[in-house]
Amino acid sequence: MKKIILLTALALVGFNANAQTAKSAVKKTAAKIEAAKVDGPGMVFENETIDYGTIQKGADGKREFVFINNGNKPVTISNAQGSCGCTVPTKPDGAIAPGARGVIGVKYDTNRVGPFTKTVTITSDASETPKVLTIKGTIVDDKPATETKS
Repeated sequence: MKKIILLTALALVGFNANAQTAKSAVKKTAAKIEAAKVDGPGMVFENETIDYGTIQKGADGKREFVFINNGNKPVTISNAQGSCGCTVPTKPDGAIAPGARGVIGVKYDTNRVGPFTKTVTITSDASETPKVLTIKGTIVDDKPATETKS
């Protein structure tokens, strides 16, 4: 019985710590947006770099850059361009209202083994354009090479 109570208490402490971390991240993002308010359309990104870390060859290469329109007018993204054919971005259709959230999707071809650093260039009607976002990471192939018999 003591073990159950102890495990329950530890679980609650861990949950509370995670909730505090999430609340802290939300507060930091809100403060960043408030400090960066602009007149006209604007875009402030939660992160301008996505680090894939070390992932397996063929793993899911989809990630998202999340932004908020920190301006007082809608922002329209006219183009999202990857630095090579292995980096394919997607942009929102239509305008993002002031205070609203938008997402720039990016898919990297994870069939290329080795380290990578690529960019996505965003063109919009915001004051800071073009905006360059970065993805990076390392693709590994831990599968043993197959032997061929002659």
